Amino acid sequence: MKAITKRSWAEPYKMKMVELLKMTTRQQRLKAIKDAGFNTFLLNSEDVYIDLLTDSGTNSMSDRQWSAFMTGDEAYAGSKSYFILEETIQKYYGYKYVVPTHQGRAAENILSQILIKKGDIVPGNMYFTTTRLHQELAGGTFVDVIIDEAHDPLNEHPFKGNVDIVKLEKLVKKHGAKKIPYVCVATNVNMAGGQPVSMANLKELRAFTKKHGIRIIHDMTRVAENAYFIQQREKGYEKKSIQQIVKEICSYTDGATMSAKKDALVNIGGFMAINDWDVFEEARNLVVVYEGLHTYGGLAGRDMEAIAVGIVESLDDNHQRARVGQVLYLGQKMLEYNIPIVKPIGGHGIFVDAKAFLPQLSQDQFPAQTLAAELYIDSGVRTMERGIVSAGRKPNGENYYPKLELVRFTIPRRVYTQAHMDVIAESAAAVYDKRKSIKGLKMVYEPKYLRFFQARFERLK
Repeated sequence: MKAITKRSWAEPYKMKMVELLKMTTRQQRLKAIKDAGFNTFLLNSEDVYIDLLTDSGTNSMSDRQWSAFMTGDEAYAGSKSYFILEETIQKYYGYKYVVPTHQGRAAENILSQILIKKGDIVPGNMYFTTTRLHQELAGGTFVDVIIDEAHDPLNEHPFKGNVDIVKLEKLVKKHGAKKIPYVCVATNVNMAGGQPVSMANLKELRAFTKKHGIRIIHDMTRVAENAYFIQQREKGYEKKSIQQIVKEICSYTDGATMSAKKDALVNIGGFMAINDWDVFEEARNLVVVYEGLHTYGGLAGRDMEAIAVGIVESLDDNHQRARVGQVLYLGQKMLEYNIPIVKPIGGHGIFVDAKAFLPQLSQDQFPAQTLAAELYIDSGVRTMERGIVSAGRKPNGENYYPKLELVRFTIPRRVYTQAHMDVIAESAAAVYDKRKSIKGLKMVYEPKYLRFFQARFERLK
């Protein structure tokens, strides 16, 4: 008998409830995507078979989280649920002060208003849509200081989320440290393909910013996934737990914004955390204006309780192994079909290189938007564009032309099975086989802000 050299893994949970899905025909899907203006954000969810639009708020909560719902304190002021959330963040992340918000972008808005002045420069390791917009609305200018390897989908650098210290140093010399309110560091950089930041890079960045008196603000939406990659790829961390690595990551930063709808496994919620009392004092003043009292910040008590439980569950090594493992499984299936994807495979989804997939289309013909629509028509799988549409326009009205033109296959946590991953990969392969016949799109409606959410398109003839 042949010895088993490689063992399979399985999800560290079992299912107690299922949601039945609507099965549609190709003709029904074609009508649905036309009615949605070829924008997958505008599809009705009941017309979607496998929903990979986002991992934000689409995760399955555990029995412990649902139990926490029943113990939530819905008091308007001084809710005990707030203090449970605060204690959890302090214990596992290490930040001193906590301001809850209804989701991550609310925290970004408050933080930007407090720290950014008109004319400021805000460096970051690749832009994110809502983050950059809040920075711009506050009068700042975002500058990308991610390493060059992050813009190359074929480069297999293990930590493509790293900050290029040389680029950052040039910015400081050009504008002066006083014009830089903070460096924005995202762990597991979304727009680069879910690519992690190394601990060594964070240490180097902390030393540089400390020397110049500049804060580091941490976009920690997917920090536990980043910790998993450090554990797997960085020397000296292979025997450390996800929990230990996350705490160390946070220790090199001065504050954070978080959408708890990702790592923390809930359907709504977020927070701003900070170590500076003066910033906290102003933040808890502003949160009353925009969100709610500082001890609930736009959240129900039950939501804060569920976030607290979700934070703990997100730091479990077995959970992260299965979560990232499912993404890896899908990525490997796509590579078997020769589908061009961002390498190395990231943490929260597979990012297909639409430029390589549809080389006949220019960026002005929206290849990623086109590909997302074609995938839906083929199988009912909903993905999303991460390219020129998401990048939006510069303050002068010109389009940004990002080097990466991607379609994101985002995997919700604890939702789908390996069989679903097979269906997704096979659909991508079917569209890839007919790629030469695919034509692009033209934009026929564009909203003022964050156009990828609501823009509408028509097929080119």
